[in-house]
Amino acid sequence: MRARVKTWAGAPGWILPALLLPVLLWAAGCHSYHIETTVENRTGETIQLLEVDYPSASFGSDRLAAGATLHYRIQLRGSGPLQVEYTASDGRQVRVDGPVLAEPQEGQLRIVLLAGGKAEFLPQLTPQRPN
Repeated sequence: MRARVKTWAGAPGWILPALLLPVLLWAAGCHSYHIETTVENRTGETIQLLEVDYPSASFGSDRLAAGATLHYRIQLRGSGPLQVEYTASDGRQVRVDGPVLAEPQEGQLRIVLLAGGKAEFLPQLTPQRPN
């Protein structure tokens, strides 16, 4: 007579894998949408208190020297506009509105901060337009 193997407080050995299988399949189907973001300071001066706001979060730096670059990987949740704020060397608050980002988008976004409180947003995203 063959002995039955029991685990997990006496349950048959197949119970735990059967319970974990749906969780593993669900986790394997999850996909996070990421955008590799680069902020370039081309203002000709050091900026202070840089903040980039995007749907559901933000990132930034205390200061970004003239000619310096900041890299950050955005993980999108939901949709909404991107905004860049910073303090110029003369103490002036600068706010620039960027493109609308949405969760199915992925790719790269280059933000070039220019003199006079201007900025260029150069997205390379797929899909290009949110559904």
